[in-house]
Amino acid sequence: MPFYPIRLADKSWDNTGLLVDSSSDDDCNEIRVLLTIDLTRAVAEEAIQNKTNIIMAYHPFIFRGLKSITPQDPQQRSLIQLIQNKISVYSPHTAVDSAKGGVNDFLARGISLGSQLVSKDIIQPDSQDPECGMGRLIRFESPVGLEQLVENVKKSLGLKYVQVALGAGKDKNHKISAVAICAGSGGSVFRGVEADLYFTGELSHHEALYFKEQGSSVIACNHSNTERAFLADLKTQLQLELPSATISISQCDKDPYETW
Repeated sequence: MPFYPIRLADKSWDNTGLLVDSSSDDDCNEIRVLLTIDLTRAVAEEAIQNKTNIIMAYHPFIFRGLKSITPQDPQQRSLIQLIQNKISVYSPHTAVDSAKGGVNDFLARGISLGSQLVSKDIIQPDSQDPECGMGRLIRFESPVGLEQLVENVKKSLGLKYVQVALGAGKDKNHKISAVAICAGSGGSVFRGVEADLYFTGELSHHEALYFKEQGSSVIACNHSNTERAFLADLKTQLQLELPSATISISQCDKDPYETW
């Protein structure tokens, strides 16, 4: 994937690239891709039913080394089924986080709907490509009320609800000039970053409390909810690279948490 090169991924902990290669010399030329954030059993079954031959799973399906493969483990049962059905699995994960035009830029665009930016900086620039890297820090030309930014997040991510930690001493619509952004889990990326608002999927209890106590607010959406809406953009981008491929977005993939 030239627009999401694996060299952009954080290989110190991430496991990206072609995780399952089920290709063979007698494969047909038709490419059928299923996009998902998490490769659950339901997604694996969906791929089999749709005669998919490659799943692009944002989160790595295999994260740590396997010492054995057994159907007693539900995830490994899916792995066995995928191999039996000649379905490969590719995971770009933090390469998509880092890349220009990737998920963090998507989040920056979504939260800033209707507002002008004076700057958009990369929090942790890539050592080889300074236009890429982890996290984004955006600054508005004119301060924007928190309530408007919450609505922007809901609209851009297709969510009914988000979690908000209101900065100590601030009202619900206090003005925001700078927003730190990180898809997924932002705690490590946000260290040492000063902003009026921190926008991410999840933070630990103490991380959220720290930002709140220092007077900054937090918008948290659950980990994968900051990533899933980007699949529509990814589909468009991938279709340009593979114009003859059939590319679809999983209908079974969803955040594990529900709000009752």
